[in-house]
Amino acid sequence: MTAAVGERRLGGARLAWLLVGVAALVGGTLFGWDARVLDAIATPPALVRAALVGGSAVLALWLLGQATARLRRGVDGRHAGGRDLRTMIRGVRLVFLALAALAAGAGWLLGHPLPFVIALIIAGVDIVETSFLLLVVTARGER
Repeated sequence: MTAAVGERRLGGARLAWLLVGVAALVGGTLFGWDARVLDAIATPPALVRAALVGGSAVLALWLLGQATARLRRGVDGRHAGGRDLRTMIRGVRLVFLALAALAAGAGWLLGHPLPFVIALIIAGVDIVETSFLLLVVTARGER
């Protein structure tokens, strides 16, 4: 596979992530307008809520671990003395996704819909922002 084909494929993946972020923002906005849907999501049966809170906490910790590893690799760089901006940006993305997972867990813990809207906004803005940054880094030819 040539480098140009690989870059187009990577650019397409980054564009897909950008669309996922926009969809999260739009979904958060639409869910925010329908209180019944938000209440149904925020208040499942107690045992299910407990499992969802635990699952979101585990997911957040896993995402933070992955973020730490990527940030460490990005600072170390691919080449001696260089930094890998793409890996560092992806590490920052994972930090914010961990925050969104914690916000969702707080929504189930409290049984209130507002943290879910906040989680979708955090995730959506983060994915849009980091996808845009990755597109800029790729366009500039930086590593």
